[in-house]
Amino acid sequence: MITVLDVSAVMQILRAGEKGERFHEAWAAAERCLAPGLYIYELTNTLRKYQRDGHLSVAEGEQYIAAGIKTIDEFVDATELWREAFALGVKNNHSIYDMYYAVLARRHNGTLITNDGDLAKICARENIRCCF
Repeated sequence: MITVLDVSAVMQILRAGEKGERFHEAWAAAERCLAPGLYIYELTNTLRKYQRDGHLSVAEGEQYIAAGIKTIDEFVDATELWREAFALGVKNNHSIYDMYYAVLARRHNGTLITNDGDLAKICARENIRCCF
């Protein structure tokens, strides 16, 4: 099984959130885990916000970023996904950033692991497997 892990889900795993254990089990059961290249940008930006807001130190942020990057087996370049992500975002009136994850899951017949409820609803409408 292929999984696609988004930043909202990896944050649940890394920070032992409410859904962290379930997301970790789904991720661990996969043969391979994919993410679009923008995952690294989103992850570092998210952890910068946690650091800025006093929830962790710079060193802790760096540790979480390194661990989050290690959860991904393969990063897929946006140049391979942009057209389909744009169309899906327009169709669903939703953030194109999120659509990159959904498109990647659909293309690989995989399961998207996300903590984003709106994205999970789109996946359900689009027949994309999702762990939410």
